[in-house]
Amino acid sequence: MSNRIFQSVIIQMKDATDRTFGVVNNQGFVVACNELSMIGSFLDDVQAITGESPDQIYTIGNRTYKLFGGVDSQFDYAVFVNGLDSVARCVCIIAAVAMSEAKTNYEEKHDKATFIKNIISDNILPGDVYVRAKELHFAADLHRVVFLVRQVGKSDVTAIELLQSLFPDRQRDFVLSISESDLVLIKEMSPNYDNPELFAIAENIESAMNKELGIKTVIGIGTTARHLRELADRYKEAQVAIEVGKVFDDDNSIIHYENLGLGRIIYQLPTTLCEMFLSEVFKKNPIESLDHETLFTINKFFENNLNVSETSRKLFVHRNTLVYRLEKIKKLTGLDLREFDHAIIFKVALMVKKYLNSQNKQY
Repeated sequence: MSNRIFQSVIIQMKDATDRTFGVVNNQGFVVACNELSMIGSFLDDVQAITGESPDQIYTIGNRTYKLFGGVDSQFDYAVFVNGLDSVARCVCIIAAVAMSEAKTNYEEKHDKATFIKNIISDNILPGDVYVRAKELHFAADLHRVVFLVRQVGKSDVTAIELLQSLFPDRQRDFVLSISESDLVLIKEMSPNYDNPELFAIAENIESAMNKELGIKTVIGIGTTARHLRELADRYKEAQVAIEVGKVFDDDNSIIHYENLGLGRIIYQLPTTLCEMFLSEVFKKNPIESLDHETLFTINKFFENNLNVSETSRKLFVHRNTLVYRLEKIKKLTGLDLREFDHAIIFKVALMVKKYLNSQNKQY
């Protein structure tokens, strides 16, 4: 934070009062003041401020103090005004508001992490991305990948600190807190990286979260952003990866958007269209008429690439027994899974049904 910003605000306010006032940091050093001779001096009474109540006005010695900046019991700066009367109190409150706003505006304009967060949250116009990137001396066209780390079951406020410790280069990698459960890592990658490298990064995060904090995570990975303006879309891809993976790939805790396949398309369909599709496919009997054993057999048949011999071996049944079950399925549904076209339709229908079940659970 440039102290010139505070000094600029003080210069604009100095004609409003004849009191000596300025800004002191949490170490007790004056960083800006309308009495230039005081800049750099040490105010030992600042050490008496606890910071437990940021809204509180502190009167120590012959000065009035008001904190701003920082979180919880810590503070970054305090405004001080000479005097203990109501005028000093009023000047202190007004100056603290002005300094706090100046600090916030400065950070939003010059802090790279805030800039990145505004991009992925769609809080910045596309045209402004170029301007801000230039102001921040930010390389706009590097390869970057978005990792969305979602804490499952319980969350820990120290998770962001752990993630920052894993990726300490604040100029190249950015760790952001999006919500109580969601953290985002924007990772700069070399142009010739491969997907196994991405999964290795995600596995490292997952392992650290589990070992250090006892937190279970699910991690969504977006495709490569080749420019800053693409980060918002890549963040949405990471969100979709987690949501689609929850429906169609709930056995995996790391899901790449590129690997979603058909599930990504189904997830974007209206539920009414999905219901219409199922009713058209299963004209004879609804999909609900298939019992658990039959569905298990069908899934095993798909897992073994429609190979009757291999499937019967995995199911520990005679080949003729499996053929009999497939014939039974054909009579019930009108679909012969030994025919490729019918198998595709059935596979899609099972995925659509799974998607509809997940949607019904949400209501």
